[in-house]
Amino acid sequence: MEKVRLSFWQIWNMSFGFLGIQFGFALQNANVSRIFETLGAKIDEIPILWIAAPTTGLIIQPIIGYLSDRTWGKLGRRRPYFLTGAILASLALIVMPNSPALWVAAGMLWIMDASINISMEPFRALVADLLPSEQRTTGFAIQSFFIGTGAIIASVLPYIFTNFFGIKNVAPVGKIPDSVTYSFYVGAIAFLGAVVWTVAKTKEYPPNNIEEFNRNLLKNRGIIFGIKEIFNSLIKMPKTMVQLAFVQFFSWFALFAMWIYTTPAVTQHIYGTNDPTSELYNQGANWVGVLFSIYNGFAALMAFLIILIAKKTSRKTVHSISLIIGGIGLASFYFIKEPNLLLLSELGIGLAWASILSMPYAILAGSLPPEKMGVYMGIFNFFIVIPQITAAAILGFFVKNLFNNQAIYALLIGGISLLISATLVLFVQDKD
Repeated sequence: MEKVRLSFWQIWNMSFGFLGIQFGFALQNANVSRIFETLGAKIDEIPILWIAAPTTGLIIQPIIGYLSDRTWGKLGRRRPYFLTGAILASLALIVMPNSPALWVAAGMLWIMDASINISMEPFRALVADLLPSEQRTTGFAIQSFFIGTGAIIASVLPYIFTNFFGIKNVAPVGKIPDSVTYSFYVGAIAFLGAVVWTVAKTKEYPPNNIEEFNRNLLKNRGIIFGIKEIFNSLIKMPKTMVQLAFVQFFSWFALFAMWIYTTPAVTQHIYGTNDPTSELYNQGANWVGVLFSIYNGFAALMAFLIILIAKKTSRKTVHSISLIIGGIGLASFYFIKEPNLLLLSELGIGLAWASILSMPYAILAGSLPPEKMGVYMGIFNFFIVIPQITAAAILGFFVKNLFNNQAIYALLIGGISLLISATLVLFVQDKD
């Protein structure tokens, strides 16, 4: 079926749910290491506690992609999964900052990340479902804009609650500060509200032949068939997808290093403290939230500009240059001692983030068979979560045994990883 070009506002509405999804991810990325340290985790234990998040994505996303390819009902194909994930994630956001012990927080991260993944994967497939090839870059770029916008607000919420509303930013040992707790409550409301907007405002294409679609569901069903289908799709990945897998590995290794180690790196390297109950530590942790909001904000602004640059050059060129600048920005944390100068570093990271969220998906979508869009988007997530699992498995060992518990070296490794990714982009085949 030939796809109709959608208006800007139709693309806007179908992507709006990502605003809420990123509320959840940004609160998680900026605050979970802080929560873990507050509840007693040591610096070298943080990566393994984070391993739940990528592991969950590895399992959940291809399953949700496969199921959504085979779903059709009153809410369409992808929207039932948006809504289910949003409800579960919102509940998890409320519980997370009230965790009474470290093991509870680690378990809640697992639940929260699984729920976010249930919502997120179908959003990627929805853009490829509904938009013709020439609008896909725009669709993924608008998703990037909402990811950036949601993360700006979510990342800076503890800082706002502390500095503008006078809410406590320090708590007794084993307790999460109120500034963080209230931020998670706001995130729960934003997550559910944004996803409900997309569900209400977006219509999906029905299967070309609904009778044949239903017959195939009856004929090819069951867990064994589903596992076999996912495995066969993995084996038969398009060449472009294989090439992008290597790019994604080094990009997301760097991002995961940044997310789990920026708080301890900044509080140690710049604020000079390891004590999560101190005022100085919590000032540094709040500043990390501000830094994360800056890179996400710049990514939101650049999301539209990189579309224009890509049209004048190529998606590969834009992505490679963006990753180089991002790598320099992340590595520069090692050389900077003044907190305000880190804002400049975040601009480079923001450019890389904007490109990571849009260019690989725009390149990938044109190489995928439409009837397997969901399952392939889910499988593509393997190359996001495998590097995160790798980072979680080895960075703690490196930081403890090679770098004397100095977290700043994890960010330096992340910067180098982005530069490797930028080189690999040049070998990717980009054509529909």
